[in-house]
Amino acid sequence: MTGSYPATRLRRSRSSAWSRALHRETVLTPADLIWPLFVTGGAGIAEPLAALPGVHRWSLDGIVARAREAIALGIPCVALFPNVPADRRSETGAEATNPDNLMCRAIRAIRDACGSDVGVLTDVALDPYTSHGQDGLLDASGAVANDPTVEVLVEQALVQAAAGADIIAPSDMMDGRVGAIRSALEQAGHHQVQIMSYAAKFASAFYGPFRDAVGSGALLKGDKKGYQMDPGNALEALREVALDIAEGADSVMVKPGLAYLDIVWRVKERFGVPVFAYQVSGDYALIEAGAAAGIGERKALLMEQLIAFKRAGCSGVLTYHAPLAARLLGG
Repeated sequence: MTGSYPATRLRRSRSSAWSRALHRETVLTPADLIWPLFVTGGAGIAEPLAALPGVHRWSLDGIVARAREAIALGIPCVALFPNVPADRRSETGAEATNPDNLMCRAIRAIRDACGSDVGVLTDVALDPYTSHGQDGLLDASGAVANDPTVEVLVEQALVQAAAGADIIAPSDMMDGRVGAIRSALEQAGHHQVQIMSYAAKFASAFYGPFRDAVGSGALLKGDKKGYQMDPGNALEALREVALDIAEGADSVMVKPGLAYLDIVWRVKERFGVPVFAYQVSGDYALIEAGAAAGIGERKALLMEQLIAFKRAGCSGVLTYHAPLAARLLGG
């Protein structure tokens, strides 16, 4: 900076709304949003989630309606997460590879109703399908077994791609799963299906409401620290990202988002790839609780967080507040 006061007055450009808009360095639009949706069975169901005020589990008809709403709001992509019935969960999570499971039916329903007007991102992990709540198969000691789990994840990804998924998003944190999934997708002819890897997913305290939403929270035996990352590690996150890019990820995700903006920044600076962040269920719940307690105004709290994600380097943000944000951004 070469100027000095009073010739240079930085407040000049802040003096009016039009000028602030003209000089804004970071811009957020509805096209920067991905809307996570929880899928449940049945019909005509909109089941509210106590820990996530304003968020519901939707039956397939409701999921289709939300996809149409996303299109109308300019939200380019929805992310699907199933609440699998208890009688379809097992030690091995076999329902994950069923081509007619809840996830695949939801993908096809959106495809049939909306065509290619909205992107469909699908979660690849076994925790919604296992009776123990872990993201993979357990070995004799009770630990999650990496390589056998990857084999199942590949099959899970293939049935989702065949159903019409646009983006496969492995959230399990198994080593080598991106390369295995990419190879399988290529061999099956799914050349245009993207992989958005949860490359840096931390063992976080902010996931509780999500686990309840997909029905795995009460089932979880132990914790996930053996495969999700230690919150104190940043250099390891960069190694994870480097491996996933080398294995064929088209984009990467940092999860959670808000508490890990430094990781988003480092990843963007180091690799220059599309980086997404997940404003996770705990982040959402804190905004709602803060607004309810009068700590701040919901819309202002939300938009400040979302612009922080973009400012840190995000290409986009997964947020349960996507429809509210899109309406605010659309004026």
